[in-house]
Order: sequence, then structure tokens, then C-alpha cells
Amino acid sequence: MRDFFSVALVFLLLAAGCAETPSTDRAAPPSSDRAWVAGDHHIHSRWSVGWDRTVDPPEPIIGGAAVYPIPMNAIMARRFGLSWMVATDHGGPNHSKVNLEYAYPELLVSREAVPDLVQFYGMELNTPGGEHSSVIIPHSHDEADALHAIEQGFDNSDAYPRDPTRNTEEKMIEALEFMRELASPPVVIANHPSRTATDMGVYGSYDPAELRRWNDTAPEVATGMAGAPGHQASALNPDGSLDPRAARGSYSYPTMGGFDQMTARLGGFWDSMLGEGRRWWITANSDSHQHWREGGSDFWPGEYSKTYVFAEKSYDDIMNGIRSGRIFVTTGDLISELDVTASVDGVDASIGGELSVPAGADVTVTVRIRDPWDPNNNGDTPTVARVDIITGEVGGRLEDPTQDTNPTTRVAQRFTESDWAHDGEYLTMTYLLENVERDGYVRVRGTNTGELEPESDPRGEDPWSDLWFYSNPIFLRIR
Repeated sequence: MRDFFSVALVFLLLAAGCAETPSTDRAAPPSSDRAWVAGDHHIHSRWSVGWDRTVDPPEPIIGGAAVYPIPMNAIMARRFGLSWMVATDHGGPNHSKVNLEYAYPELLVSREAVPDLVQFYGMELNTPGGEHSSVIIPHSHDEADALHAIEQGFDNSDAYPRDPTRNTEEKMIEALEFMRELASPPVVIANHPSRTATDMGVYGSYDPAELRRWNDTAPEVATGMAGAPGHQASALNPDGSLDPRAARGSYSYPTMGGFDQMTARLGGFWDSMLGEGRRWWITANSDSHQHWREGGSDFWPGEYSKTYVFAEKSYDDIMNGIRSGRIFVTTGDLISELDVTASVDGVDASIGGELSVPAGADVTVTVRIRDPWDPNNNGDTPTVARVDIITGEVGGRLEDPTQDTNPTTRVAQRFTESDWAHDGEYLTMTYLLENVERDGYVRVRGTNTGELEPESDPRGEDPWSDLWFYSNPIFLRIR
């Protein structure tokens, strides 16, 4: 299989003229209207290398941690319905040189080979004082230099000999301060935030105070976390059978409906962030290293998880949509469109936005979902069984940065099939939020299951049987 990819890459290199220098060309001019465009911000290629540590300094082993060329990832992303992706390789000693000299030129080839896919340059940072995070670089003439400076200066594994002062929360704050001052600041998303947690609320490499400090330092850079982590195919054996020992996402303490506990727990950490009025968004990703059919634990980009951004299909507007929270996420292609609108006095706000509300007014919340009839990538046609409208109050910044609950969060309304209007693939439902007296937020989730709250995922669970979607919030501000 790898020989095939090597031959394919050579062909693509020849077709693209063996691009050596950064391209300054932008994607084709965007259409005048925004639409939901699906993507993935966490994808590894063969430039997520292994290391030969028998030599000094260690030498990279191509394909050591992930196996596919970037153009192969792009081809598969397009095949599975994505409009954008981010190449996010990670490494070890002097990996910044690998990214600059090998991964970036291959990304340029990939852009030429798959021109209808918006392909951002980025990396998975070995986060100082944390675990991993996606760094998404805005598309520009100096994108390669910007990423090189970040990885070389701050990745906790890049220095050789290893520098223990790199692996501190203070170093990550320094990194965020550096990134926010760049002419084109990146976006940083904390990946699999509770993968190292040992129990509910017993956090590991990431904790609430740490993520609050990120957001305080650079709110336009540190914008959120992965709600649904990658490695969702962990329990799938190459023959399609299930491994009863394997955990979704490779989590120690289980995910909940395929989502991280920091997102999935009603009134939990995410709601505590929203309850402070923080623009802290959630995403989903594949974390693709190697496909499950070939002995890995991953789906192809877009095969299972999708992050939808409401944007024109251009680098700038997709980046703006990610930064601004115009996002919903879904697994298993349970839905393909999600419009949430909060309205008062003829004024509307949508996902990621803010609505100004007269004190005591009623707010109308309208949800419109596309529940596609076409089979998903497992050959199933899952249907939405329930939709929840969730509300919470916004009360300002908390004195205790370790807090991970919002006691005001509640399910305001549950909808099932008898409660919504049908129009072909589209489902529409409306809820009246009465007498709004306090600042707050509204968000939406849904599932194909009968679980009232997402339950802890048992080992060996078939990920296709347990599907959810989540919207980011709309904020309500009393005037």
C-alpha cells in the first residue's frame, strides 16, 4: 500500500512541476453567499515522523507515526465530502526543519493536485505544559515561516537536547503572546482535551484553569477545543469486527457519545466557559494517522467526523468562521446542515453570534436541520431521533478558574419526530424562550439514540451506532 502512495506522490510531483517555493495564489474567488462547508483541522501525514535515536542528533523516520502523503489525505478528504482541511504534522527533535523542508513543499503539491479543496498549513503542537493542540496558520506568502517560528520556538519536543523549560504552562503563555502579535495570527484548538483524565472531572494534561488562561491571554488565537476527538475507529478491526478492549478516541476515561467529557457533560466545563461569556468553540476531527482497514485506529478525513463552518469557500472566510464560532459538528453524517436562529423584534442572530434582547422580552429560537436521506460512509441511513435546545446564564468571569460547572445550564426543550415539521430532508422546530431577564446563551444538540444524556461509551462500541451533533452557541445580551 505504501509503495502505491509513493508512486502516486511522484506522479503528483511531476504533474505539479515539483513545486519548491511557497505559492502566493489564493483560491478561486468565493461565491457571494456563505454556506455550510465541512472540514477537518487535525490530519497527520507521513511527515509526522518517527525517530532513529541511535544517532546523534536523532534522524527522522518518514512514516514513523503516520503513513500517508499529504496529497493522499487531500484526495480522501475530498472523496468524503470535505471542502477544507488542515495539514497538522507533529514530531520531535528539530521537527520544525522537517515541516519546513518536506511537509510544506508537499502541501504545495497537494494544493496543485487537489485545487478544489482549501488546504491550510498547520501543525499539531506538542503543547508546553499540556498535551496536543492544532495550530492553523492563515494562508499567506509567509505561512511557512510563521509556522517554523512557532514550532522552533515553542514546541516542547522540538529542542535538542531536550529542554525541560519548554514543557511548562508559562511557555505556552509565551507562545500565545507571540502568536497573537503576528501580522496574521493563527487559531489554536486544544485537541482531545480529556484524553488523559482518570475520572469525570479529574483532569490530566489539560485542566479548566489552564484553558481559561489561554483564552485570557489570546482570545482571538486560543478559541476552543475538540468536542469530538479523533481515533473514533479504535474498536474496529481490519475485518470489520469489534475489539472489545478498545476505547473510542483511545481515551482512558471514556468519551460520551463519542464526545469529550469537557463538551458532553451538561452544565460541565464547556458550559462553565460559556457562562462566563467566553467565545470558546468546539470542533471535531479525525486525528488521522492510519486507516482502520490498514491496522490503524482512524477514519479518513471526513469519513466519520465533520466540522461544518458557515463560510464562503475561501481561505480567509473559513478562517474567520472558525475564529468566530460559526460552527457545528456531527458524527456519522447524522446531519449535513444546522441553522439555529434566535430572534426578537425582527432582529436575528445565528450560531456564533450575539442577539441584543430587551429585558423581559421573549426570544424565538428556530432550528432547521438537514437529515440526509443518502447513506453515510458505513452504508447506514441514520435518522435524527431527538433534538435538544440547551440554555444557560452568563454571569461574568468566575473567581475560581478551576470551576468546571454551570448550574444554570438546562435542557429547555426536547423535540422528537412528532414535534417538528418535515419538508423533505429538512426538519424545522421552534421554541419560545419566555421573559428573558438575564444574559445567557442557547445551543443545540441532537442524536440518533434514545439516550437523554450522552452515556459513557463502553469499550468495543461500534461508533456508527452512537451518533451526535452539537452547535456552538448564540449569546443573548440584555440591553
